[in-house]
Amino acid sequence: MADQQSQASTPGNGDDQEQAQGQLVEIGPICSWLTDNGFDAEALEPDHSGVELLRVESQFLIPICTALYTYGFNYLQCQGAYDTGPGGKLVSFYHLIKVSDDADRPEEVRVKVFLPRENPRVPSVYWIWRSADWQERESYDMYGIVYEGHPNLKRLLMPEDWVGWPLRKDYISPDFYELQDAY
Repeated sequence: MADQQSQASTPGNGDDQEQAQGQLVEIGPICSWLTDNGFDAEALEPDHSGVELLRVESQFLIPICTALYTYGFNYLQCQGAYDTGPGGKLVSFYHLIKVSDDADRPEEVRVKVFLPRENPRVPSVYWIWRSADWQERESYDMYGIVYEGHPNLKRLLMPEDWVGWPLRKDYISPDFYELQDAY
């Protein structure tokens, strides 16, 4: 499988897809397993610690995450989001781990879904990993990514009436925010 390669991109600043089009990346064992089982995932260059990175289209996230859960990735260590820059894409990412009783160094994989700035929507993985609950709410609150099928998708950190998505790189802070009477 080490001789298999995929056209992919390098992670870093800016839109990963556009930065290094055409660069060949070795397909890791997890991407190879997914491909062998009929799933469509693109291998990205491994992260700084050598963990395999996968790029998944939004419409295939649930089937691929269900397959990864079946493969043994039973723990969602982290779900988050980031902005690739003004005019760029938003990214929802998932760090998955195989947790077992005798695991000294558990296997890990990272999954990324690149979304358009206008109307960013992705299915919720809450029904696979319940730990996604507040993490998806935080990503929604800070970046405006809508997690379809989430049971309670509402603002978590900002007031309910806040306008905009504060961690987007093109966000303009209001001059002031009028506090409402707490009593």
